[in-house]
Amino acid sequence: MVTTEAIWEVPEPLSTSEVRVDDDAVITVRQHGNPSGQRLILSHGNGLAIDLYYPFWSLLLEDFELIVYDLRNHGWNPVSVLENHTLPTFVEDHDKILAAIDRDYGSKPKIGVFHSISALASLLSANKGSDFAARVLFDPPLCKPGRGYVEFEEAAERVSAMTRRRTPRFETREELASVLPLLPLFQNAVPGVADLFTRTTLRESDTGEGYVLRCPREYEAQIVQYASTFAVLVDFDSVLCPTKVIGADPTLPFSFLPSLDLSDAITVGYDFLPNATHLLQLEQPKECVELMREFLESVTG
Repeated sequence: MVTTEAIWEVPEPLSTSEVRVDDDAVITVRQHGNPSGQRLILSHGNGLAIDLYYPFWSLLLEDFELIVYDLRNHGWNPVSVLENHTLPTFVEDHDKILAAIDRDYGSKPKIGVFHSISALASLLSANKGSDFAARVLFDPPLCKPGRGYVEFEEAAERVSAMTRRRTPRFETREELASVLPLLPLFQNAVPGVADLFTRTTLRESDTGEGYVLRCPREYEAQIVQYASTFAVLVDFDSVLCPTKVIGADPTLPFSFLPSLDLSDAITVGYDFLPNATHLLQLEQPKECVELMREFLESVTG
């Protein structure tokens, strides 16, 4: 029996807005979905792109206004200097982008929907979530001091070193797409993700010969290398908006960084998806949306 691989076509945005976050970096904010619906602000994980999450956010287009953006040096955004590619800069960008959204699209209650490093950036914002009516954070890289920190730090060093050895250039998109399903992190992804990954994280090289990563490997590795420094700084007791953390299955051997079991956190809602890895929105998009909707209905009506 011959099966046809799904093809995910990300629609053109309803509108775009250019946000200059510093002298070197510009971030393109895009509007999708239903402008009359609740406003969701979405961003992504390290080395990825928010358009890669289309299997997840396509399920939200009818009911919500979606404002999506890529982290600096990712996705739609041009590559700026490596020196400023840091988690503290991501945090500063986060706050500037929220202010720009209110300015360019009108002020109305915002719900943050962030994955991985963008979720950590939101948690580290000095505003403590006060910009949001609610937040849903998918598998943020968190750890606690002690034995768990040492494990996290060792994993971060290992992943950072692997990232720096990653192939920076491909002759064709199909070259990368053929490899992804063999990697543990992508083995449970919904059909079509490998193709979507190449279209959202690769761009044509400046020479016109082949394709290169939109977020260069050195940039991605730098964020991973210092993740443990910031992952211990989150204080859930200071959170100023209803927050739900939806994690990977903490009983699975980790394939990215160790997932922190937040079952003992009393100031945030916490759930995990059985059999889901760090890329849970690409593996179980319907289940992620169901958990998110259930939480939002409980706190925003």
